[in-house]
Amino acid sequence: MPADSAPINLTNHFLIAMPGLSDELFGRSVVYMCEHSDRGALGLVINKPSDILLPRLFEKVDLPLGRADLAQQPVFQGGPVQTERGFVLHDAIEAGAEGESVYASTMTIPGGLEMTTSKDVLEAMASGAGPRRVFVTLGYASWGKGQLESEITENSWLTVEADPALIFDTPVEQRYEKAMGLLGLQPWMLSPDAGHA
Repeated sequence: MPADSAPINLTNHFLIAMPGLSDELFGRSVVYMCEHSDRGALGLVINKPSDILLPRLFEKVDLPLGRADLAQQPVFQGGPVQTERGFVLHDAIEAGAEGESVYASTMTIPGGLEMTTSKDVLEAMASGAGPRRVFVTLGYASWGKGQLESEITENSWLTVEADPALIFDTPVEQRYEKAMGLLGLQPWMLSPDAGHA
């Protein structure tokens, strides 16, 4: 990336894998970017469900799942980093004081969502409360300084501003095409080869 170009910030954006990206985890993936700065980036893959449903995850942490609306929701493979750790992406819930989250370990994402890693969000869900819309992953995706920008330059990813409805309301098998649709594209329109003049 030229030194005089403005840095990009892809926080609250989707990364959409180009059709030519054949990586097992990232092929045909859509990643919701929770954080992107000059130090690197962190995101959650939103279209790779695991074979674990939320009630089973709650059993593993000795909690009941007190929300019938979530009983059939899968736990997702959020990425290859810390795959034994849970991440809960959810609507913002403010405690009242200066926009602080009600949960202990929460990253507020500009654009209206939050990502919580502390058990208290699961405890709230166990009691039948908690955020109305939740998306739970094991693991996350991360990129070091300049790595994501380099992958974008190499034609691995498309980017578009995130639409929460795609995360919470769109069937999993439709998320890749719908994310492409946010750009007015269909996967068949794209060549897997980067253009070089």
